[in-house]
Amino acid sequence: MLTVLPFSQANAIEPVKISRDDTAVDLTKTTEIDLNQGEAFQVSTAAGNDGIRRRIEVRASSPNHQGDWAVFALANVSDEQLERVIVAPHYRLVNSKVFWPDLGSQRIISITPSEGFSLDRLPSDDADVFRITLNPGAVVTFVAELASPKLPQLYLWEPDAYKDTINAFTLYRGIVLGIAGLLAVFLTILFVVRGTSMLPAAAALAWAVLAYICVDFGFLSKLINITASSEQIWRASDEVALASSFVIFLFAYLNLNRWHVHLGYATFAWIVGLALLFGVAIYDPSIAAGIARLSFALTATAGIVLIVYLGINRYDRAILLVPTWTLIILWLIAGWMTVTGRLSNDIIQPAHGGALVLIVLLIGFTVMQHAFSGSSFNQGLFSDLERQSLALTGAGETVWDWDVARDRVVTIPDVSPRLGLSSGALHGAVRTWLPNLHPDDRDRFRATLDVLLEHKRGRLNHEFRIRADDGHFHWLHIRARPVLGANGEIIRCIGTIEDCTEQKNTIDRLLQDAINDNLTGLPNRGVFLDRLQTLLTVASASDAVRPTVMIIDIDDYGRINDKHGISAGDNILIALTRRLRRLLKPQDTLARLYGDQFGLILTSERDPTRVADFADAISKAIMVPINFSNREIHLTASIGLVSWVDQQESALGLLADAELAMYRAKRGGGSKVEPFRPAFRESTSDKLQLETDLQRAIERGELTMVYQPIVQLTDGELAGFEALMRWEHPKRGTVSPLEFIPLAESCDLIMPLGMFALERAASDLVEWEKQSGTTPIFVSVNLSSAQLINNSLYSDIRALLGRVNCDPKRLKLELTESVVVENPEQARLVLTKLKETGISLALDDFGTGYSSLSYLRRFPFGKLKIDSSFIRDLGYEKADSSIILAIIGLAERMNMLVTAEGVETEEQAEILRSYGCPQAQGFLFYQPMSAGEFAKLVTTQNSSGQIAPAPQNTAF
Repeated sequence: MLTVLPFSQANAIEPVKISRDDTAVDLTKTTEIDLNQGEAFQVSTAAGNDGIRRRIEVRASSPNHQGDWAVFALANVSDEQLERVIVAPHYRLVNSKVFWPDLGSQRIISITPSEGFSLDRLPSDDADVFRITLNPGAVVTFVAELASPKLPQLYLWEPDAYKDTINAFTLYRGIVLGIAGLLAVFLTILFVVRGTSMLPAAAALAWAVLAYICVDFGFLSKLINITASSEQIWRASDEVALASSFVIFLFAYLNLNRWHVHLGYATFAWIVGLALLFGVAIYDPSIAAGIARLSFALTATAGIVLIVYLGINRYDRAILLVPTWTLIILWLIAGWMTVTGRLSNDIIQPAHGGALVLIVLLIGFTVMQHAFSGSSFNQGLFSDLERQSLALTGAGETVWDWDVARDRVVTIPDVSPRLGLSSGALHGAVRTWLPNLHPDDRDRFRATLDVLLEHKRGRLNHEFRIRADDGHFHWLHIRARPVLGANGEIIRCIGTIEDCTEQKNTIDRLLQDAINDNLTGLPNRGVFLDRLQTLLTVASASDAVRPTVMIIDIDDYGRINDKHGISAGDNILIALTRRLRRLLKPQDTLARLYGDQFGLILTSERDPTRVADFADAISKAIMVPINFSNREIHLTASIGLVSWVDQQESALGLLADAELAMYRAKRGGGSKVEPFRPAFRESTSDKLQLETDLQRAIERGELTMVYQPIVQLTDGELAGFEALMRWEHPKRGTVSPLEFIPLAESCDLIMPLGMFALERAASDLVEWEKQSGTTPIFVSVNLSSAQLINNSLYSDIRALLGRVNCDPKRLKLELTESVVVENPEQARLVLTKLKETGISLALDDFGTGYSSLSYLRRFPFGKLKIDSSFIRDLGYEKADSSIILAIIGLAERMNMLVTAEGVETEEQAEILRSYGCPQAQGFLFYQPMSAGEFAKLVTTQNSSGQIAPAPQNTAF
């Protein structure tokens, strides 16, 4: 909890300046740590832009808080809002100390800024991560509630840079972890194969390193649930295990027991002492880890002495251990420099773990050399012929052997059973193969063998098809070379034969998919355009060809996939393809352009009437119900067509015109045929121009806001106003919101447009309050569906309220039922977060949409607005009166306000008063007005207590 106290100069800190280009800033040295300050902590903030320092008090939010606090300040010196994350790692090897080391824990419980809300914590297993937003020019002091008196590091990261750094380290850690795991398994297998004493010692060291890496890299927390306190126990236990395994390896590898029995006793006592540290690690992990780190240094020192002494005595194991022990010494020196703070970058800790794995890898090579030094593979067991035979058998190859002198072919193993033929059916003379060959391959196969026999050199590299017993053909590939006799004649041709049917079929499928759709078998878009361009070239030179292009798009095809499944949709497309093909003549082309969109080139008909009849026939064929799983599925299609008339028209241009016509048919409700007209291009061009103009209008401030007053029906007092946007186009004049709001949603301009409306309305409200005093009015702003599904809406509105200093309780957001229905879960989450800030929510046009009571129960609406369509005939239509009474009664029971829209007559206002409707808006009271006019109205009410009378004109 944050409390602002009277000013004091004590403990004031200077802010760290942050710009847009700062991706990572170390806040450790600029952060003040205050220990044992109790549950309430007071501190002076950094001086803001106005030079004022404030005294704030922060109270602890957790019962586990020990009274330790950290304070730092940030200043956004850029002209844009900055998103950053504050990261405090749980464990750092750097500066963790040798004795009583810091083994990690949760560092920060929460962070409270001097302005705004407490920072949101982001999920992370190995660090405390908080998201912050710094407005342009803002100077914010942050007070961190510490869970531990030690804060080894505090960094401010740009979110994407932090994510990239984490991903980079994750890849590195995964590689190191994989290598460590493979080493542990490999050395364990070696121990099983070769039972020498050094192998289990090396395997134990490898498993201890793997355990250390798992804890240090945070992998163990992915497997089991580890708390902050238990993580210290695991880390201390791993360091003890690592220290023990180093002692055991040194003893086993150097075989110290053979040199002196006292060395064995000393080693045994050392290991027993380290084993007792596992129990100490449970009660005091820091003591156990400190003793283990001291053991590392003693082991390294003892190893140097033993290696030097045994090396002088020409003990080969000691000599071969020199490179490994040198690396261990360097690793220990680097570790000492790290834990004492002499090496302090972020790379040293993962590099420390990687170097440890490298040490184990070098140890593995060393022990393997000794483990297998007495073994050698027997050489010369196989002859060259036997090696070649084994190589062919191992590769799964089939030998093809043709004894030319006897004209006998043999395959080993026999290929006949693979083709469904009887065993040995293809053994014998070459001519026995010819009847089974594909007719197109027989002459080529015979000619290839004849050329080989005639030239008496070269190689046989031939592919052919042979018929199997089931009638299908298999592709076989022969690779062979001739063997010459003493007389220079070919006596044998021997090589391999391979069934390459699968590879051939794969190539054929790839070639087929390159030009045809793999579902319907129709030509694809590329082939369609190629054929169309060819026809256009022919049409330019001959009057006999006049192609017509049709685009056929199935209406609501996505609904079929959602309701019946993708397999049903595919079967429907196949059925439609068969129907459409029946209507075509050989010279026509049908292609599948996209998922449910077909293209058709009609050349068999030239007369416009017959072309139109053909298009109607296609539409009717699609409308015929399709039976699927004992259900009838009814389809319609939107068809656009264009006939070639322009000599300069290209295939792409003609296809684009047909698509424009199809989209016009779809916008007209679908299930119709729409011929192309040049005006379609102009309408598309106008829309693009209007998009450009709207973008410029936002940039140049051509958009304005007008305000529709909302009054209390009981006494006529001004209750608030609804903000409405207007666009005065320099050339087109007034552009209706019904035209440019949907346009903004379709071209991704709705977010800047919506934020403009919110900021302008909130700013005007604040200005009116300054002019008129404390008039209790509110502002309502409409929210679109595109804004609601935007993930940044909540943070943008919070930043806006802080920027214009507007009370959230004075701001109401209006949504229609259709906006909520589009994405109800997303809407519920966003609206709930907005409600928590104090912003009110109103359901607009209630009664005209779904009118589902579940929306009123699930969503935090505080107000209902009755649509003007029910007010228009009020007093004449009993149904409208009943609906209005029901809405008002429902709102009263749910403790919600009601506002009636479109009130134009005194009679309507009187009826609404009698029904108990509290608020209304409409031309009866006032028309929409500019900000200046509304300021005068607010001032008038503040002085007289009544709203000014409405003028008689109604033109707006």
